[in-house]
Amino acid sequence: MSMKVFSAVLFVLLGHIAIAQLKVTKLTKSDVPASIHYIGHIIEAVKYTDNSGDHMVITTETGEVKTKAKDSEGRDADLWAYSYKITNGVYTLDWQVHDFEKDCEFDILVKFIPNTFAVTDLNNDGKAEVWLMYKTNCTSDVSPFTMKIIMYEGSKKFAARGTAQIRISATDYDGGKYSFDDAFKTGPEVFRNYAAALWEKNLMQTWK
Repeated sequence: MSMKVFSAVLFVLLGHIAIAQLKVTKLTKSDVPASIHYIGHIIEAVKYTDNSGDHMVITTETGEVKTKAKDSEGRDADLWAYSYKITNGVYTLDWQVHDFEKDCEFDILVKFIPNTFAVTDLNNDGKAEVWLMYKTNCTSDVSPFTMKIIMYEGSKKFAARGTAQIRISATDYDGGKYSFDDAFKTGPEVFRNYAAALWEKNLMQTWK
C-alpha cells in the first residue's frame, strides 16, 4: 500500500471512527476492583458501554522475568488482555488473550505496541470492537519480530498475524507481511481496512 493510499484510507477510517465512537472511560490502577485478578502491570484499563451493557478491559505485561527453572539462564515474558462484562456490580470474564516467550536466552520482547489499543464501533451496529496489537521476539540476530492484531467484537475473535519489517540494505527490506484469519476475511470490509491501516502505521520494527 503506498503512503498516499494509506493516508487516504486512514483519513476515511478516522472520520468513520469519529462518527461511530463509543463512550470510553480510561481507568487508573486504583479504579480496577480489588477482586479482579490479573498478571503483570497494567498498560491500558478502560470501561465502555455498548448495546450489550457495561464492560471493562485491561491489558497487562510482565516484562522480562527470570525463568523459574533452576538450571536455566533464560527469561520469560508474557502479556495479557482481559475483558469483563459488568452486571449489577458483578464482573464476569468474557474473554482473555495471552501471549508469551518462554525460557529465552537471547533478546526478548513481548509488548503491546503503543497507541494501538482502541474501542470502536466501525460498522455502526452498537456492538463494540476491542483492538489489540502487539509484538513478540526471542532471537540472537536481527530478524523481523512476530506481530499480531487481535480484535474482539463481543465474543467473536478476529486475528491478523505476520511480522514487522526491517531494513537490510539501502533498498531492500525483510518481513512486513501478514495474513487475515477467516473471521477477518468474511467479516465487514471496514474491519479489514482498519486492521490494514493499523498494520501499515506500525510496520517498521522498533524495540519501543
